[in-house]
This record gives sequence, C-alpha cells and structure tokens, in this order.
Amino acid sequence: MGPTMGYLVRIQKVDRPTNRSFYVNLPVVMAEALSIEKGEEFLWSVEDKNTLMLARRKPQKIRQLKVKP
Repeated sequence: MGPTMGYLVRIQKVDRPTNRSFYVNLPVVMAEALSIEKGEEFLWSVEDKNTLMLARRKPQKIRQLKVKP
C-alpha cells in the first residue's frame, strides 16, 4: 500500500462514575471534505488490531466528475 495523507489525532479517555468512554475527534477539514452533517450516524468496524473502519450508515451518492475534452 502506498503512502497516504492523513491527520494525526489522539484518543481521549474519560472516566466518570457512571460512564467510561474513549473519544476520537474528527478534524473539521476532514468532516467538511466529506460533507458530514451534525447528527449523522456512522458505524465503526474492526478490520484488525491496527485498523478501524468508519462508514456512513446511509451512504451518499458518489458524484462523477466531468472530464473536459
């Protein structure tokens, strides 16, 4: 697999008496590039111990770019 461009994020852990959670923040530039909207649902899946996949529950149509002759 070739080099990919990405954004470094850190996992945050929150310990509360009634809830223990880990949080992953999505950089705004990525959310905007993907047209993610507030409240939109995504699904995490585990490919292996090093790879998590994040996918929209309701996929958007992929726009075809017009090629100029």
